[in-house]
Amino acid sequence: MVQTPDKPTTKLPPSTHEFADVIHRLEAGGSMLPDTPENLMQIIGIYKAYAVPMDFYWRDLLYIAERVFLNPLPAFKYFLPQEYLDLHNHYAGDDADLRIWRGVATAHPELLAFMEKGETRKMPKIFHHLFHDRINMEFAEACMQAMLWHRQMYAPVNQFDAYLDSEEYKANADKAIKAYFQKNPLMLGLYKLFPEMFLEQCRMMSYYSNLGLFWEVMAPVFFEMSDIYDEGGFKGVPDAMDFLVNGIFAIAGRPIYHHLYVDGKCYEIIPKSKGFTWLYEAALPYVEAVFYRTAPFRGTKSYNAQAGQVPDDQKDFHYGILYADVFPVGTAGIPPTLLMQDMLHFLPPYLVDYYKKHCRGEDDILIQLGVTFQRSMYNVTSAVIQALRTALLYPLDDTNPKHLQANREFFEMQLNRFTRADYGMRDAAKLRSIQSQDYR
Repeated sequence: MVQTPDKPTTKLPPSTHEFADVIHRLEAGGSMLPDTPENLMQIIGIYKAYAVPMDFYWRDLLYIAERVFLNPLPAFKYFLPQEYLDLHNHYAGDDADLRIWRGVATAHPELLAFMEKGETRKMPKIFHHLFHDRINMEFAEACMQAMLWHRQMYAPVNQFDAYLDSEEYKANADKAIKAYFQKNPLMLGLYKLFPEMFLEQCRMMSYYSNLGLFWEVMAPVFFEMSDIYDEGGFKGVPDAMDFLVNGIFAIAGRPIYHHLYVDGKCYEIIPKSKGFTWLYEAALPYVEAVFYRTAPFRGTKSYNAQAGQVPDDQKDFHYGILYADVFPVGTAGIPPTLLMQDMLHFLPPYLVDYYKKHCRGEDDILIQLGVTFQRSMYNVTSAVIQALRTALLYPLDDTNPKHLQANREFFEMQLNRFTRADYGMRDAAKLRSIQSQDYR
């Protein structure tokens, strides 16, 4: 019997980076998050808890973009009609374009059960809304606003943003706006007086659609990851990250568009034919705007701009979930807290048991699941980094030292974002914290 020799391996000298251990883990095909059974359990559990409200987020974002549109008094924009609850996800169900999740294509059963009873009891939808006993769509809108506000930072890779300023987009938007207000002469008159204001609102609606189409993919991805974990399919954190990487490539070309429906007629504000894709026009901008940048936290900390505590340039804003302190407050100005409250309703039993063991009582559970969510998003960011490395550079097992060095420089460049001392970024970044299980 002839033994096949092992493939020769090429090794680089140890990295001298501040996060050298993380660099070496990425070079070995791992994640920024350490590979422990506890970490795997936490991130899969929180993906499941995130996916259920996300199933509402994407449906309502599309409803607002496609139906509510420029309604000046959108009082019922969070009241999803049955048509959108029954809307088939393109990546779940028997008729899926690409079946990622083996479950149902319509709204998730746990979501429907919560919408009916909430935390209180069954009552008319308006009372659930007024008592704030509902899914917090304000979180989804805050993510959309971050993408809109940071939209100039995606060029030249992202063509979606450039298109929003094109003459073609303005012409398409003009047709849509006039059709939407065709029976409202007052709003048509205001549009004639302030066309740029209406156009900017239309751009915002296009980002509603963008984010809705992005999350339509992520919800079934997270549902499927939860099912695989329950079946014993993931052996470690790298497996979960690889599933995300493979999903990114499988769905990268999904069209990103914006349609408006008025009296049964479709107005293509951003046609599918423009060729905008999920990876470049939605996923990467979302990670950049929401994971890294967003905006200073409102109502929880005072910033002195004159003392240089707030960046002079918007490109230096780093206040996203990767840098966030998980505040023990529930004010409406803290979007992550709204998400934590949403996820609380859908935690899998094993994660509830874990929190009971480690929490300082039930009042602490929001903070703990917020920290878990932070860990999980470092894993998602790792998947994006590995996907970009795969697309732009070289295989991890490449035998060419120059290629391995290029990979290392890429990883180090990505992690340099967590080492900048200016504006307190280095201290705010939680990459160092998540290396320890004691970070709770």
